[in-house]
Amino acid sequence: MTARAQNHSGIRPLGLGIALAAATLLGACAGKRDYAESGVPIDVRERHPIVLRDAPRSLDVFVGRAGGGLDERQAEDVAEFAREYRRSGKGGLVAQVPTGTRREMASHDTLNGIRSALTRAGVSGAALSVRTYPVADANLASPIRLTFASLQARLPHDCGQWPGDTGVSNWTEGMTNEPYWNFGCSSQATLAAQVADPIDLVRSRSEGRPDIAKRMGAIAKIREGKDPSTQYRQETPQINSTVGGR
Repeated sequence: MTARAQNHSGIRPLGLGIALAAATLLGACAGKRDYAESGVPIDVRERHPIVLRDAPRSLDVFVGRAGGGLDERQAEDVAEFAREYRRSGKGGLVAQVPTGTRREMASHDTLNGIRSALTRAGVSGAALSVRTYPVADANLASPIRLTFASLQARLPHDCGQWPGDTGVSNWTEGMTNEPYWNFGCSSQATLAAQVADPIDLVRSRSEGRPDIAKRMGAIAKIREGKDPSTQYRQETPQINSTVGGR
């Protein structure tokens, strides 16, 4: 009786542990299956992909006083905008001029200043088409908006969306330990905004001309049995001399 009782006491906890482990695994699999069926990609590059599209790029030039033209700051802004147009612009350049502000003469002078700044930056006046738009509130500043289309890298949706609860309202989804939908969206949007040329996200640039002198010098070192790598030597300044101490 004693041996039989000891045998039963050893089997029952083992069987119970196996049953609990199997139930836990089945629950985890069910959670994975529910999450997969929701259609939400786990990879942040698939959930928040960076896409290339033609989008408008604009610059607001505020109307100055009549006969004043553009000030130095706005002239520099228009010149930089013109260089960006020459570099990545598609189609024509549009200037939307406000009407109904009782400052038609000032708007005309500002538009002439924009034309002069564009010409100095290498954009001909034929590329600029002028349109008008009505002003809803004459007390607010109504700028002349310059617009052109260019290839830009963006996300196909806005960040800050929360389609699912990040709490514990859904126990099955919470047990999957998967990232929430908005995770990584801001990082992808920032990367897309920082890219100088969106085509770099699609393909690499061609290699430049090789440095023949440096290549021949490296070959000569290899023939002599020397290390062809470049040794960069940089002296570390002393802290006291940097901060002005003795």
